[in-house]
Amino acid sequence: MTIKRALVCGAGGFIGSHLVRRLKRDGFWVRGVDLKTPEFAASEADEFVVGDLGEARVCREAIDDGLNEVYQLAADMGGAGYVFTGENDAAIMHNSALINLNVLETCRAGGAATIFYSSSACIYPQENQASADEPVTAEDSAYPANPDSEYGWEKLFSERLFASYARNYGMRVRIARFHNVFGEEGTWMGGREKAPAALCRKVAMAPRDGEIEIWGDGGQTRSFLYIDECLDGVRRLVDSSFQGPVNIGSAEMVSIDQLARMVMDIAGKPLRLRHVKGPLGVRGRRSDNRLIAKRLAWAPCQPLSVGLEKTYRWIERQVQQRAQSADPGAATPLHA
Repeated sequence: MTIKRALVCGAGGFIGSHLVRRLKRDGFWVRGVDLKTPEFAASEADEFVVGDLGEARVCREAIDDGLNEVYQLAADMGGAGYVFTGENDAAIMHNSALINLNVLETCRAGGAATIFYSSSACIYPQENQASADEPVTAEDSAYPANPDSEYGWEKLFSERLFASYARNYGMRVRIARFHNVFGEEGTWMGGREKAPAALCRKVAMAPRDGEIEIWGDGGQTRSFLYIDECLDGVRRLVDSSFQGPVNIGSAEMVSIDQLARMVMDIAGKPLRLRHVKGPLGVRGRRSDNRLIAKRLAWAPCQPLSVGLEKTYRWIERQVQQRAQSADPGAATPLHA
């Protein structure tokens, strides 16, 4: 039996490293490529190219005509503290656009059979997400376009770029719009972490009688998708005849205050919430899953609490290990 060959661009990142693992479990031979190898566990890729996909040379090294599937997840990205300050806009747009242009052109020349592109819910118009209770994220609501960040604008441009290559060169392209994917082995500190990881870290580090900071009034809403379900959706889309774009996200929406309290319940810490100024993004967002249910007969179903507990326990261990490395004589429990 011929083994399928796949390339994961961005294989050193959170979703990419999990995708490599999933593809290996599905029987693929896998090559990974990224600026770095995964931070928290060794990559399971059969080969790993360390390099910048913004360089055409690296793309040519990673992409060959023997690949059946290419998963393009590489991007300059982060959470609200990175995307919504405005300080990183030029880097985000330049770096991500250059990666996509290089990857697509190399795939066209190299003849990769299928290419998957990970877009984002950040492409949706900000006025459609001004309500915390009833945000609009149906796939056909993306136009007239008005994303709330340059990150969203770049993602929308790249969706059109991939669709144009499919239309003009007959390439088999699949496009998904991710909604706040989280889980173990993701960035949990340093400024690029997203809300679930940031809150898990804050709760894990707080004393039992302490408090944690929440950006804004805590009433802003989001939906969060656990990594395993994200990958189920990706594989379902790639194996289908539907090009997309399609949302891959959870329909379970919570406020940031509610998310914080869920983490506190998991940790068994009734902490106080202190609301402070900070970058927020849109007021409300959750995944509209009507199209994916119709076209792929699938939608995520796992409750947020299940993935959140796994993620918290993993981040709690990271915090404990970091504390112990700073003070080798420290007791194992983080807080009595």
